[in-house]
Parts: sequence; structure tokens; C-alpha cells
Amino acid sequence: MDINTLRIIATVASFIVFIGIVVWAWSRRRDADFKEAANLPFEQD
Repeated sequence: MDINTLRIIATVASFIVFIGIVVWAWSRRRDADFKEAANLPFEQD
């Protein structure tokens, strides 16, 4: 296994993690939590 193979594996793994984060962030189950978090700066103490 040479350095280029390790670079390819790291790139593919990073891409898979990125896609996983995008799917998690845009999932319908998280929508309510993100809307609540978006309104936090506007709430009064």
C-alpha cells in the first residue's frame, strides 16, 4: 500500500462523512430541532 492509495482512501472516507452530515442536517426528523435553534437569538431572557 503506497501513499497514493492512502490518499484515495482518506478522500473517499471524507466524502462519505460529508454526505452523511448533509443527509443528517437535511433530514425531516431534525427539522424541528433546527427551527428551535434558529429562534434562540430572538428569545427574551
